[in-house]
Amino acid sequence: MGTLFVVATPIGNLEDLSPRAQRILRAADLIAAEDTRRTAALLRHFHIPVSPTRLVRYDEHSHARQAPRLLRALEQGKQVALVSDAGTPGLNDPGAALVAAAWRAGHRVVPIPGPNAAIAALSVAGLPTTPFAYLGYPPRKAGERQRWLEAFAAWPGTLVLLEAPHRLRATLRALAQALGPERRIVVARELTKAHEEIWRGTLAQAVAAWQAREPRGEFTLVVGPPDAAEPPRWDPAHLDAAIAQGLTAGESPSALARRLAQASGWPRREVYGRILRHAQGQAPGEPTADDEA
Repeated sequence: MGTLFVVATPIGNLEDLSPRAQRILRAADLIAAEDTRRTAALLRHFHIPVSPTRLVRYDEHSHARQAPRLLRALEQGKQVALVSDAGTPGLNDPGAALVAAAWRAGHRVVPIPGPNAAIAALSVAGLPTTPFAYLGYPPRKAGERQRWLEAFAAWPGTLVLLEAPHRLRATLRALAQALGPERRIVVARELTKAHEEIWRGTLAQAVAAWQAREPRGEFTLVVGPPDAAEPPRWDPAHLDAAIAQGLTAGESPSALARRLAQASGWPRREVYGRILRHAQGQAPGEPTADDEA
């Protein structure tokens, strides 16, 4: 029996293709790719041999035609690597049907883990991570999307969704209506790419923020559970005491500002300004020309 390797590929930054994934792709007898042109470019970047006989197209439209060929290769004891355009195959990408067919035929299926937009966004969201539900892309039609989201309104965990830029605004409005405007959300844009952005706030704030700017790139949305309210903002005396303690411990102003902004509910710029004033021996409320821009 052969082995089907489910290989995660970069979602943006090519440095995220693991050495193990490179080794598997180099050794595989066949590489089943969602888009052979994109995968060929990835392989060439890592100096992995590319040939028309080794690289075959496999997507949801070609499953019926290509799955028998790939299963025959596995029957012959060959190694088949399954990849999508970006991320982990089978998670909103082609592959689940081939994996299921390989298991039914008694073949070995091996994960080669790596990049995944949903897990990457969840890991930096600062929202509860257990339990969480991965919902994928919402329905495109407005009414169907609204009913679909309302079904998750009372679910006690964090929700992770994907969305295309041209539907982001409509989905944010639908989320606010279905789940409530005060629910916490993280909007992760262009993860691992040059213009990566992690935006945090409430659903109401997200609607306003993204209405005022043109959505560009790929989006992953992480919505906190019903009870994931923003922590109360520290009073100034509490913040100033934490600043003094951090500076005494030798923590750098930049690192201290990042840490305390996350913990205190204060904007990082304001925290940084108070740190500088404290370090210069000024009262916390006095202005300073060195406030972070």
